[in-house]
Amino acid sequence: MTASPGSAGAGDDVAADRLSPADRLSPAERLSQPDRLRQADRLSLADWLSLADWRRRVADLYSSVRAIAATDPEAAWDHWRATRDALYRTHPQSPVPSAERLVFSGRYWPYDPGFRFEVEVDVDVEGSSSNAAGPPDTGQGAAATSLGIQLPMSSGVGMTFTPIGTVTLPFPVGPRTLGVFWMVDYAGGLFLPFRDASNGATTYGAGRYLLDAAKSADLGMDASATRLILDFNFAFQPSCAFDPRWSCPLAPPGNRLDLAIEAGERLA
Repeated sequence: MTASPGSAGAGDDVAADRLSPADRLSPAERLSQPDRLRQADRLSLADWLSLADWRRRVADLYSSVRAIAATDPEAAWDHWRATRDALYRTHPQSPVPSAERLVFSGRYWPYDPGFRFEVEVDVDVEGSSSNAAGPPDTGQGAAATSLGIQLPMSSGVGMTFTPIGTVTLPFPVGPRTLGVFWMVDYAGGLFLPFRDASNGATTYGAGRYLLDAAKSADLGMDASATRLILDFNFAFQPSCAFDPRWSCPLAPPGNRLDLAIEAGERLA
């Protein structure tokens, strides 16, 4: 998500990590964030229309990705990368700083079908998951609110999410569990951020996203409509990985994996 006119992981969604400052704030937060609202007020009509166009393009991309992936997940991934990179290079709402866009080229690990899963969402009766050594994180690493929890942010005011369950991923080294959230603020939608042992080395230090359905970054469900499709080959960096002016929700401690996920977008 973003803290300025718009950005998105374009294939993030593309990763449309792009919320305007005003869009992202609750009424109470709006009262406490005059600087952000003044910034939003300075956006021109062209900015708002450009942001709307970005979101349409991201939604169209993921729609086509889901259709192609039904028969050929790797071809869908190729389409995702090519379209995402083009958006990052050419669109005015790209999260990449304007001076770097013309030469932008995304970096990705080769497609690995072993990182694609169809998994059920289980009710998380403990409200936590434990993927690394140590006791479970009972608070999902975020402050509780009357509506849910506030996930940590790269900067700025927290965003509220409702924990709705967990998914168990059958990695070859053993199963790992991640929490799944529903966005309370803004447009709603499933949200699944994660951190892993590659962070800070080959990927963004604060983690990546698997799902951000409010921004259309969603690979859908299986034919029975009961199991989520989670493909780490489509994992993407949040907008703040490209420019710190974006403010992005991050993975809580319970969504930190103790293994390196060498799939999806990388920085090096």
